[in-house]
Amino acid sequence: MWQVVGHETALALLQNSLKSDRLSHAYLFLGPGSVGKMTLALNLAQVLNCVTGEAEQPCGSCPQCRRIVSRIHADVQILEPNGRTEIGIDQIRDLEQSATLRPFEGRTRVFIIDGAERLSLEAANSLLKTLEEPPPYVQLILLASNERLLLPTVLSRCHKLELRPVPTAKVEQALIQRWNVAPEQAGLLARLSAGCPGWAVRASRDDSILSERTSRLNDLQQLAAQGRSSRFAYANDLANQFTRDRPTAVDILNLWSCWWRDIMLTKEGCIEFITNADQKRALSNEASRYQLPQIKGFIDSLADAARALGQNSNPRLVLEVLMLNIPEPVRG
Repeated sequence: MWQVVGHETALALLQNSLKSDRLSHAYLFLGPGSVGKMTLALNLAQVLNCVTGEAEQPCGSCPQCRRIVSRIHADVQILEPNGRTEIGIDQIRDLEQSATLRPFEGRTRVFIIDGAERLSLEAANSLLKTLEEPPPYVQLILLASNERLLLPTVLSRCHKLELRPVPTAKVEQALIQRWNVAPEQAGLLARLSAGCPGWAVRASRDDSILSERTSRLNDLQQLAAQGRSSRFAYANDLANQFTRDRPTAVDILNLWSCWWRDIMLTKEGCIEFITNADQKRALSNEASRYQLPQIKGFIDSLADAARALGQNSNPRLVLEVLMLNIPEPVRG
């Protein structure tokens, strides 16, 4: 059984390709973090190695399926930066060497490259030959959040499947039915997940995730009342974090964008559409402190910063400009 939440179009395409034996040798699963890319990749690896041999879905219970989902299967290899800023040439050379070996315990060797946009230029170029002409028993799956950071030559050799954010109602339903989350908590987490079920599941199991979110929102609100030196110090810290751990820094900026969108919706009287449903009082206070053009202007500044960081601009300069654009509260 496929375990991914939503993404019916992508699932239908994969199932049809499996049924007709026309699966592409290389896929690119494209979408935001925690939207389900890894779950779908592991499910596909299960299908290709499942003992039952069913053409369209994994059984989920055979030894092959269990070992794959536990990430201990000899023929399913996951490459990721592992705290480094990029996936290096040595990792790709190891992949290429492994790809020459026949499957050890299953039918298909599956290589999943998580964070493919972080392939170094040398690593990406080295991967091209394997992407173009892999052995018949090899399946390649690239996972990425930002298509623009991938080499065009890599893109051209992969069949792209976009995994868009899952509707809030589907995330909420899955939390209640699959993971036994209380309905009220499931509703809040589904809203906060921005369509990314993986985040919602983790937050339902780890209270520190919501605590960290509250801390980050407090930092944002306090910055508006602080001087430039404090703002620049924060920008420097966030830029350093972006260099060390890009996904976490991007999550912080996404949280800020969501927060200011909620301020705008509150200002416009559309409170029923806000994401941070547990922060209505704080949002109301924030909305009263700013005029609508200020709010919209800073939302645009956040979008500009995210775009610049996605294009590998200097993170410290980008974030310092963002700090300068935080609007001043209206007095009186």
